[in-house]
Amino acid sequence: MKTAAELKEGEKGIINKVDFKNPCSKRILEFGFTPGKEIELVNESVFRDPITFSVRGTLIAIRKNEARSIILS
Repeated sequence: MKTAAELKEGEKGIINKVDFKNPCSKRILEFGFTPGKEIELVNESVFRDPITFSVRGTLIAIRKNEARSIILS
């Protein structure tokens, strides 16, 4: 399955689930990355870390390792 970290700039995806093996998964859910919501990769930094997503009308920057725990459908 594809993760949010694998999206290209401008690409969208629907969140299928959040992998709770990552210690930051609770924080990711609190930011609004919940199953069923559409996200879009808006901006990448020079080294692709952090990466900025649009979710629920808000721009949120998270680290690439955190984005790997967001599984898309």
